[in-house]
Amino acid sequence: QVRLMESGGGLVQPGESLGLSCAASRRTFNGNSMAWYLHAPGKQRELVASIMIDSGITNYADFVKGRFTISRDHAKTTVITMYLQLNSLKPEDTAVYYCDVGVYSGRYYPSVGWGQGTQVTVSS
Repeated sequence: QVRLMESGGGLVQPGESLGLSCAASRRTFNGNSMAWYLHAPGKQRELVASIMIDSGITNYADFVKGRFTISRDHAKTTVITMYLQLNSLKPEDTAVYYCDVGVYSGRYYPSVGWGQGTQVTVSS
């Protein structure tokens, strides 16, 4: 099973920014892409954005386009790190954010091996 570690969540005010990161061990990496999901209270988990590791091709959910940016660093030999820059945050962005390693082939297929997640709270 892929080992994932999310970090960077916190409490911010509306309009502010936050950066998240996720480290995946290459030793257990099994896929061609990584993705961020969010799970808001009372709602189903939603795909936020995905990125293909080799090409860097990205895909975003409509509700974050223009506000969130996904990126990755795959230069290291032992770990792949994925980032999510969250700008212009809104209260409705409040959720636990999870990273995932999966496969992108027309759409993103998650591995569903969720980690602990990191809490993002947007509130004034």
